[in-house]
Amino acid sequence: MGFLYFILIGALAGWIASVLYKGRGSGLLINILIGIIGGVIGGWVISLLGFQAGDGFVPSLITAAFGAIILLWIASLVSK
Repeated sequence: MGFLYFILIGALAGWIASVLYKGRGSGLLINILIGIIGGVIGGWVISLLGFQAGDGFVPSLITAAFGAIILLWIASLVSK
């Protein structure tokens, strides 16, 4: 069940980040990848700032979406 939880949060976080950053989604597989990588980045950045992400669906989604937006921002800087 944990694997499906990561996939669901990754898909939603990737979609949210894509819509907020680019104005449209990126497709299911890319959204999942963006969201999962974003979750790692978001957790790392939040811990660097001295905060602690809470447990549960909503805090995990917010953390992953935050990290996914950072990932998309970095990707746009590199692609220019």
